[in-house]
Amino acid sequence: MNGKKILFVSSELVPYLPENEVSLMSYEAPRMVNSKGGQIRIFMPRYGNINERRHQLHEVIRLSGMNLVINDMDMPLIIKVASIPKERIQVYFIDNEEYFKRKATFADEEGNLFPDNDERAIFFAKGVVETVKKLNWSPDIIHVHGWMASLLPLYLREYYKDEPLFADSRIVTSVYGRGFEGELNPELSKKIAFDNISADRSAVVDPPTYNNLLKVALDYSDAIILAAEEIPDELQEYATNLQKPVLPYVPLQEFEEAYANFYTTEVLK
Repeated sequence: MNGKKILFVSSELVPYLPENEVSLMSYEAPRMVNSKGGQIRIFMPRYGNINERRHQLHEVIRLSGMNLVINDMDMPLIIKVASIPKERIQVYFIDNEEYFKRKATFADEEGNLFPDNDERAIFFAKGVVETVKKLNWSPDIIHVHGWMASLLPLYLREYYKDEPLFADSRIVTSVYGRGFEGELNPELSKKIAFDNISADRSAVVDPPTYNNLLKVALDYSDAIILAAEEIPDELQEYATNLQKPVLPYVPLQEFEEAYANFYTTEVLK
């Protein structure tokens, strides 16, 4: 992994959010690459339940300030950063008052999904790409974790297909069992189509269930990691049938060598 540049894009990450299969592996994978001499960047949303003072988040003025158009609305992009001191790892946070100020991640106190989770996912995908462009940092691998990041492969390969910075980047998506019940806003496919992504491409997310969001991520990925012991059978079968490199589930205690070998021999071959 020495010298390889890997962009990690995740819905959740410890220590900023509680530990679960997504947030833990979103921390462990970059830690492993960092320890093996790779260069990393990590992006996640700046949810309102992240304690900015405790984790010492601060805004990066030179990266903030642009507006992203989401469904014909201008939404200001704010970039914040923090460091995980013991690992000397820096994390970039995608922020916007409208989408991420509320004191929760994906659902309200009654467990109802936020009705704008679809737009939050689009904003997150665009925000990551625009920030990496400002950093002028061309990743060898882009590794996606969690459903809030699942639109990134689609946007990279369709909306940003002419962006030279990502021309040689390889996309890996990790599939987890942890998703959500129900559906996101049924207008999601129309909002994607607003970005001049063809209707047949955007329609893949109809209806916008967890499985369908992950399917569209897998469609636009170059390789797949089954990152949990229990994954919906539908997703497991879909991943296998795509004829792409697939890394079967590996326990946390054994993942380092398996992931490093997969990156090197399957993703970057």
